[in-house]
Amino acid sequence: MADRLVCRECHRVQQNAEADACEECGSTSLTEDWAGYVVITHPSESMIATEMGVSKPGKYALKVR
Repeated sequence: MADRLVCRECHRVQQNAEADACEECGSTSLTEDWAGYVVITHPSESMIATEMGVSKPGKYALKVR
């Protein structure tokens, strides 16, 4: 999983390891330097999603450097 790219802006883990831009927000600020992740299935019912500012289901990194 460490070879996956993560967006520095929205913390979304990218499905495409060769992505040039974030699938979620379009940012080109992607990194391989991240740790931990959480899968959000129902953002409207999740306290973690609210805390992270997540509004769409998906896999998000907890710590992005």
